Amino acid sequence: MRLCNNAVLAVLLAGAALSLPAQQSSTLPAPAQAPSLTVDRDPVRSPDGEPPAPPLLRKQGEGYVLHTDVEEVALNCTVLDGNRLVPDLKKENFEVLEDGAKQTLISFQHTDLPVSIALVVDNSGSMSRKRPSVNKSALDLIQASNPQDEAFVVNFSDEAFIDQEFTSDVNKLRDGLGHIESRGGTALYDAVVASADKLVADAKRPKQVLILITDGEDNASTLNLEQTIRRVQQLSGPVIYSIGLLFGDEMSHAEVRHARRALEMLSTETGGIAFFPKNIEQIDQIAAEVARDIRNQYTLGYHSTKPTTEPGFRRVTVLAEGKGQSKLIVRTRTGYFPVVRVVKQPAAPAKR
Repeated sequence: MRLCNNAVLAVLLAGAALSLPAQQSSTLPAPAQAPSLTVDRDPVRSPDGEPPAPPLLRKQGEGYVLHTDVEEVALNCTVLDGNRLVPDLKKENFEVLEDGAKQTLISFQHTDLPVSIALVVDNSGSMSRKRPSVNKSALDLIQASNPQDEAFVVNFSDEAFIDQEFTSDVNKLRDGLGHIESRGGTALYDAVVASADKLVADAKRPKQVLILITDGEDNASTLNLEQTIRRVQQLSGPVIYSIGLLFGDEMSHAEVRHARRALEMLSTETGGIAFFPKNIEQIDQIAAEVARDIRNQYTLGYHSTKPTTEPGFRRVTVLAEGKGQSKLIVRTRTGYFPVVRVVKQPAAPAKR
């Protein structure tokens, strides 16, 4: 589904509104334009905005009070001994610190959980010769995954389009990846934020992954790198795996350096990893490695010792120690922003 079709619908609705009598049109609300993937519609405050005030506890009539709901913090963790995945750890092998304070784990899983995946692929002019190999590797990754996974396809240049909605059908994903119209610039950051937003809003699986494939640095987004990372963290968004096709002579050394830094930061801050193949033939191998990484993660959960209403970024550190093993490396997101949810609960009966 091309999101640009939504703009046509909005224009038709606007035209219908204008055809009403003047005295009526002044009292009618303007037609709502269907949201585009290129529009910043994240359910979070602006990176430069003030933090929201904590909700008040107050009585509603005779029957309801407002409470804040304690959010479980979920961490998807990859554990490595050198370059080798460690598959046999138990709950007691982990320690989680939030802003330096030890947290109590309330949940632990190490199973092949179904995943919601965003395939976010650069469709700018420089990608035209690389897309056939990229598409094949992306499909191989999906086929190596859990059959209950779901994925959607976003192709982006200076705009981002959903070319296939969530599906588990590989043939539909192949068709979505086949919408190759290589042109324009690279609005990478905008595409990442909008795709993360869609994952959080529409995904059926709690475990979410964004696979970003590009061959250049951003040159067309409204957001910068720091704002993009912050937005994903505010969403408690997906793990980002980046594949940077930075080989060839299309870019200067400075451009390669900037692009590499951006992809590394996007991945490191969200718990993923950035890959930089030296040629097109290595993409298949990297796709297989990403699939392996996703399939072999530990999922840890805890309730923060800090109140949900305390604003600000919470830095998270996960430590793991295995019996008789050297120091283990744990890869997970670096932290999160608390999400305040307000729920209604029945008030206690009044005393006579």
